[in-house]
Amino acid sequence: MMEILKHTAHRPWPLPRGPWIMKQEWHDLLFAHWAVPVEALRPVIPRGLEIDTFGGQAWLGVVPFRMAGVRMRGTPAIPGLSRFPELNVRTYVMRDGKPGVWFFSLDAANTVAVWGARAFFHLPYFFAEISCAEEAGWIGYHSERKDRRGSAASLRARYRAVGEVFHARPGSIEHFLAERYCLYTADEKARIIRCEIHHPPWPLQLAEAAMEGNTMAAAAGITVAEQKPDLLHFSRRQEVVVWAPQVLK
Repeated sequence: MMEILKHTAHRPWPLPRGPWIMKQEWHDLLFAHWAVPVEALRPVIPRGLEIDTFGGQAWLGVVPFRMAGVRMRGTPAIPGLSRFPELNVRTYVMRDGKPGVWFFSLDAANTVAVWGARAFFHLPYFFAEISCAEEAGWIGYHSERKDRRGSAASLRARYRAVGEVFHARPGSIEHFLAERYCLYTADEKARIIRCEIHHPPWPLQLAEAAMEGNTMAAAAGITVAEQKPDLLHFSRRQEVVVWAPQVLK
């Protein structure tokens, strides 16, 4: 059995039945979060999903990172296709008692990944030109969307970890934001789809960031009160396996 599947005590529900279909590694993540009113998100979230809240607030996340080791089950990672930077805009929802992630957009610097995620996972992926590099402990990240299927959107930021690595305590805001084991999306018939994932508990650190330009939320039709995020966290690496998406009844 794969090593990460041996450790499941932290999960809020059992592993899905059947085999996982994809493996990924996520590197140098920034979790930048803003508290937003629930009513600001309700018009852009399907009625089949409940907006999940913490402290009476909904939360909007902008998450830049690097993908690596992306491969389908039983196949090796393919050079040129398995490693690329990605940027997502997300919030937190619930269906049938299962909390998960809803993505407003996912920008990636890989046209094959964009095509595959749209076709098989019904996720709102967009092609973008993205640069991501570390210098003197800071991650420099610049994304410019080039995909005509979406509104113009860009992020220019620098970020780094500060403080020691920790695992989120159940009941904390960090646990609410990070420890989620499925995502939700909708297909062209407006049916809600759930995709289960598994990973170890997130190794988190506090972070600092300089947002030099950020139109990612605005491109999703959401206004945040200030450019500066309310919460910043960093994670150096996470390993993830993904199951096939399932249409919910």
